[in-house]
Amino acid sequence: MGVRGNSFPRIFAFMGLLFFPESLMKLSNRVAVITGGASGIGLASAHLFAREGARLALVDRDAAALEAASAALSAEGAEVMVFASDVGAPGAAEADAAAVLARWGRVDVLMTAAGFSTGGTVLTTTPEDWDAVLRANLSGTWLWARAVLPAMRAQGSGSIITVSSQLARAGGRGNSAYIAAKGAILSLTRSMALEFAAEGIRVNAILPGAIETPLLARSFARHADPAVPRAASIARHPMGRLGRPEEVAEAALFLASDASSFTTGSEILVDGGWLAG
Repeated sequence: MGVRGNSFPRIFAFMGLLFFPESLMKLSNRVAVITGGASGIGLASAHLFAREGARLALVDRDAAALEAASAALSAEGAEVMVFASDVGAPGAAEADAAAVLARWGRVDVLMTAAGFSTGGTVLTTTPEDWDAVLRANLSGTWLWARAVLPAMRAQGSGSIITVSSQLARAGGRGNSAYIAAKGAILSLTRSMALEFAAEGIRVNAILPGAIETPLLARSFARHADPAVPRAASIARHPMGRLGRPEEVAEAALFLASDASSFTTGSEILVDGGWLAG
C-alpha cells in the first residue's frame, strides 16, 4: 500500500543530516540533570538525551572532562549547564539545583550516574574508603533526589533514574563498600517510588552489568594483570562481551520519557544476561 498525503511526519534533510521535528523527540524541552555526566554511562546518556531534545545540567568532580563534555554537546546544538561539584558534599546539590531552576524553571529528569569504587573486602576496606564510596554512590543519590524533589512535586511530574549494579543482586568479591552502596540505592529507589508515586513522580533503577567505562577500567587496573579480571568478567556475561555505555543510555531514555509512564519502583537490567546465568 502506498503512502499518501501527510500520513507520516515530515523529516527534513540538510547537508546529508536528518533533522526531526520537535514533536518526534522524546525529551523535547525537558530539563535533565545527570550526575557523573562527564564520562561513561552519564556522558552517553547526556548525548542521547540531547539528541532527543533535552536541556542538560551535568555534574561531575572532573572539571576538565566536564568542560570537554560541555563543548562536545554544545557543538551538537544542546543547551548545557555544568557543575564541577562533589555530589556527596552537603549543600552542593541544593546550590546546583537552585541554579538549574533559576535558568530553566523546572527539572524533569534526574539521573544519578555518579559512581566511585576503591575495591577491598570487609577486612581490607578502610573506614575512610568506606565513607568515600558510600558518599559518592549512596549519599550522592539521596542528596540530589532531595534537591530536585520539591520542584518535581510543584510541577506534578518527574522521573528519577538511579544507577545501581547487577552486583547489588548477584553479590561479588573484593568490592564490599561499592556493592553495599549499590544495594542500598535499590532500597532507596523503591522507597522514593512509593513515597512520590501519587504526585506524578516516577523513580526507577538501572542495573548495569560490566560496562566499558573509566570506572571499570580503574577496577581492572587494581589487579597485577588487568587482562585477567577483564577476561573473567567477559566470560561471566552469557552474551560474551562487556556492555557499552550507549546501551545503558537507551534504558535511561526509556525511563526518562513518557514511554515508561506506568513504570515506577522498577529495576531494569542491562547486564548481558549476568543475572540470568
